[in-house]
Amino acid sequence: MIRLGVNIDHVATLRNARGGNHPDPLTVAKSLVGSGMDGITIHLREDRRHIRDADAEAICAWAGKPVNFEMAATTEMVAIATRLKPHGCCIVPERRAEITTEGGLDVANHRESLRPAIARLKDAGIRVSLFVDPEPDQIHAAAEVGAQVVELHTGAYANGKLGELERLTEGARLAESVGLECHAGHGLTFANVTPIAALPEVAELNIGHYLIGEALLIGLPSAIAEMKRLMIEARTR
Repeated sequence: MIRLGVNIDHVATLRNARGGNHPDPLTVAKSLVGSGMDGITIHLREDRRHIRDADAEAICAWAGKPVNFEMAATTEMVAIATRLKPHGCCIVPERRAEITTEGGLDVANHRESLRPAIARLKDAGIRVSLFVDPEPDQIHAAAEVGAQVVELHTGAYANGKLGELERLTEGARLAESVGLECHAGHGLTFANVTPIAALPEVAELNIGHYLIGEALLIGLPSAIAEMKRLMIEARTR
């Protein structure tokens, strides 16, 4: 069964826009149990623009669903992750100037700097994923540096770039062939999720911004349930 990880970063974005404690990401996470969500994704950025340290601590301690902790491969973030011990960590590229993650991690050119971070996370019992573009050299490099999972960046596909579905299809097959579990995410919506969910090698999709936006219209549990329905339907056609 394909899994759906729900990124709740933008619950914190809404809270931070006003200040105070409402809406609380942990309270929202707890409310989503039973909606079709299989895991929680949070990204603790260097500038703490949405999720904050206290959020990460509370959500990882709750562990009502597996937590996917997105992070840059910095000494600070590795230390936080090894202390909190989420189910998994997804290492992503990060720039302070970006609005959202703009592309995949350049694993191929940063093998030596990534190996120690990955080793420390794995030694702490954390499953390590690398967020990469669907490029063969990046997928091979992810396997070489010790990752257990790759999450394929679907942003270019979501933006309508020609040939991206084919690249993602080939990337998912390659990931499986080199022993990596394959996840995917970024920019996925009700309208475009089906071809990605239909890829048999893809075990999990991580979706956030779109679901939070749809929640304004139909509520977050309903948005999650509809996304999960479409994902399952894609596998049973």
